[in-house]
Amino acid sequence: MEVQESPAAFDRPFFEGIAEEPAAVIRTARRGVPGHLVRDAITILGDHPDFRLLFVNLLETTSGNLHRAYQRPALSRTQSEEVLDLLGLINYAQRVFGDREMALEWLRTPVTALAGETPVALCDTFHGRQLVRGALRAIECGEFS
Repeated sequence: MEVQESPAAFDRPFFEGIAEEPAAVIRTARRGVPGHLVRDAITILGDHPDFRLLFVNLLETTSGNLHRAYQRPALSRTQSEEVLDLLGLINYAQRVFGDREMALEWLRTPVTALAGETPVALCDTFHGRQLVRGALRAIECGEFS
């Protein structure tokens, strides 16, 4: 699985080719996503420290050992599922805001509806990502947070 990103294609999803349909996510997670997908994702997200830390926490590793995850031919099923869910959420944020930079800015900005937390700080757990999705749905429906 290769994540493709083109600087000229800002209207396309951050992570093209990432399975977002539930059955496809399950199949992909069972196979395991390649470790280089994590490195590619961090690069696409601008190598911002908040996103790097998010992947460190998501993969339950240290910043110094993150490079080892990059070299793995396949992440574990659990790690793959977490990574796919996160990348799908980031794509969703881009769809809601209609703009990559606005989506990234919102993910890094404290949100009142999330008890003043930044969305990215909550995304290392399943329930945190659910809260962020809920806030995005509210924005999509015209409620602003």
